[in-house]
Amino acid sequence: GLRAARNPRQLARQARSLPSRLWYRAQLRAPMEDDLVVYAAYWYTAYSCNPRAVYEAARELAPWLRGVWVVEPDAAASMPPGVEHVVAGTRAYYRLMARARYLVNNVNFPNDIVKRRGQVHLQTHHGTPLKTMGMDLVHSPHSRKRMNFPRLMKRVARWDYSVSQNVFTSEQWERVYPSGTYRSIETGYPRNDVLATATRDHVARTRAALGLRPEQTSVLYLPTHREYHPGYVPQLDPARLADALGEDHVLLMRAHYFYRDQATVDPTPPERVLDVSGHPRIEDLYLAADVLVTDYSSAMFDYAVLDRPVVIYAPDWEEYRTLRGTTFDLMAEPPGAVATTEAALTEVLASRAAWDHASTERRRAFRERFCSLDDGRASERVVRTLWPAPGGGPSGGKG
Repeated sequence: GLRAARNPRQLARQARSLPSRLWYRAQLRAPMEDDLVVYAAYWYTAYSCNPRAVYEAARELAPWLRGVWVVEPDAAASMPPGVEHVVAGTRAYYRLMARARYLVNNVNFPNDIVKRRGQVHLQTHHGTPLKTMGMDLVHSPHSRKRMNFPRLMKRVARWDYSVSQNVFTSEQWERVYPSGTYRSIETGYPRNDVLATATRDHVARTRAALGLRPEQTSVLYLPTHREYHPGYVPQLDPARLADALGEDHVLLMRAHYFYRDQATVDPTPPERVLDVSGHPRIEDLYLAADVLVTDYSSAMFDYAVLDRPVVIYAPDWEEYRTLRGTTFDLMAEPPGAVATTEAALTEVLASRAAWDHASTERRRAFRERFCSLDDGRASERVVRTLWPAPGGGPSGGKG
């Protein structure tokens, strides 16, 4: 969700270095740089998602801009060559945050960041919401205990633009983040452009890079997190599923980023289960997969852009809907086949029911509702909205 920085590393960074914070105050009084754009994703941990797609499009379509990423120290070493970046918590970071005219993120910036009058904040988000979010969580017995809702709304008040994948998402964001200070822009999700435009050669190269053979059926398993569990609780046994499907299948297992230190895979045989939790770009995994298996993850809305089979594995739907809450009844409107036990999931995949007419018709209706804007030009639409001409741009942000 769109929470503030919460993990211990980030909290420690925010609490330390009084000189850096004094430096930040001084920088807030200095002139802003009209061509400077800050990019960040997933609490400064990655070069990915919608901000990455916007950044790469802006380099081509608005080359007069200078884009700089903010990353944690652990992520700095993995930044691609030629991508300018600063490490969070440093003087360079505070100067950047104070001087940049534009701020782009797929989550919220930390509470200690001040949005200056005239700065423009683009909130890209990182998924279409099946699960309840924002102010809806006031009613969640688990989420409301850890959320500071007044602070959340102060962070939302920074936004000037909110990127949306579809009409449904715009309606949800405006309802659960009701600040009234931002404009929703229904562009499709920039990160999905690569899915809409990928060629057969691109797909083949992506599969080969993962070690997948052309004749193998690749199953991508993407479970979401359940905040009402104290830790990772597996919903199926990846090795057992792969073994049941046989040697012509390979299972790509990607744990949710909240659980990557807890979720482990011990496959037999190892060549049929690939742990891709650390892969830097999830879009590559979508391209490589012949079928997606997920429970309640927003991955289903992105993967559906490819018009490939989706299987909803929902062994705990009633528990999830009760304890977390959902925005619609996924069981009534799934993007494909539904399985509620591991045995049923195995049968759906082995029998190819995920590819049958009924599943295809469900996917067609799902795509019409959620993916109609994902045509490969979402990034361009976002860039044209914020930076329509050299030296030009949207009206200044709110103070």
